[in-house]
Amino acid sequence: MNRFFKRLKTHSKAAYFSFWFLLIFYFLSFFADILAPYHFDSQFRNKAYHPPTKIHFRDKQGRFHLRPFVYDTRIEDPVFKTYVEDHSKKYFIKLLVEGDERRILFFFKTKKYLFGVDKPANIFLFGTDNYGRDIFSRLLYGGRISLSISLIGVLISFTFGIITGGIAGYFGGIVDKILMRLVEIMMVFPSFYLMLSLRAMFPLNLSSLQVYLLIVLILSLIGWAGLSRIVRGMVLAIKEEDYVMAAKSIGLSHWRIMFHHIFPNTFSYTITALTISIPGYIIGEAALSLLGLGIQEPYPSWGNILSSTIGNLRVIGDAPWLLIAGAFIFIVLINFNLLGDALRNVLDPKNW
Repeated sequence: MNRFFKRLKTHSKAAYFSFWFLLIFYFLSFFADILAPYHFDSQFRNKAYHPPTKIHFRDKQGRFHLRPFVYDTRIEDPVFKTYVEDHSKKYFIKLLVEGDERRILFFFKTKKYLFGVDKPANIFLFGTDNYGRDIFSRLLYGGRISLSISLIGVLISFTFGIITGGIAGYFGGIVDKILMRLVEIMMVFPSFYLMLSLRAMFPLNLSSLQVYLLIVLILSLIGWAGLSRIVRGMVLAIKEEDYVMAAKSIGLSHWRIMFHHIFPNTFSYTITALTISIPGYIIGEAALSLLGLGIQEPYPSWGNILSSTIGNLRVIGDAPWLLIAGAFIFIVLINFNLLGDALRNVLDPKNW
């Protein structure tokens, strides 16, 4: 493992930092219950479209404070949603504050959050949406959904793609023809329209858990065919190698040869392809949620956080912080692409 990280850092420092950035990003999302200052459905109706809260170190009298603080705000113009700070009292940002009970990853209960401020003040790092919900908190909770769907979906589809491609390439004959015709049928349809068609087959009034599992299933079904075709070609070449012939000569079963000698030699490609494919799954989930076919309110995902900006140029102009979910998607996609591009060379057996 140390050798891998050294080679990754030597080959591309950008990819090395992308790996750690994504690891930290997944950590922040999956522990949103203790990192987010508010629950994803907590509403502050009197602070809708509130801009990002200003964090101060110097008060209006010019005195510097080591601890950051915020001021409470009040609405000045209800029509255009403009807010002004009330400088009469400072609210210092506190660590490990107590609040409403939450469940960490649905298992452990906690009343402690990483940071917050005393009421009636609020801290909205990325502003609020049209219901007065903290966008920063919703982005952390939404990242848990968007990132986990992509991770689970890609693991399922790649497992299925590797097995079907491996079986087709190893056994050949009628098995190969049947599986490859199925792959070609799947590849005929444009993936986006196939995804919409599959979603349209199910009712809209599904529970959040059902929608989550349905999206994982849909993304898995449309992502396995391309990998299966490539793995088949790799297996056709690998099964003619001397070590495979030797394994056959000593009487090893077909399945043992495949899982111990053939599939491991495809991992250098499949791990790279898996990393590069994750952005497609994130975009797929975001597209479904953006169109109202994915994760439903009040549960957040990066797609439905963006949905409030559709067809409303005035909202985008007055509250541009609503687009920050798109920036999160873009940053994550760029980091996955950087990492995948570097892994293509680092994991290539010719470079070891």
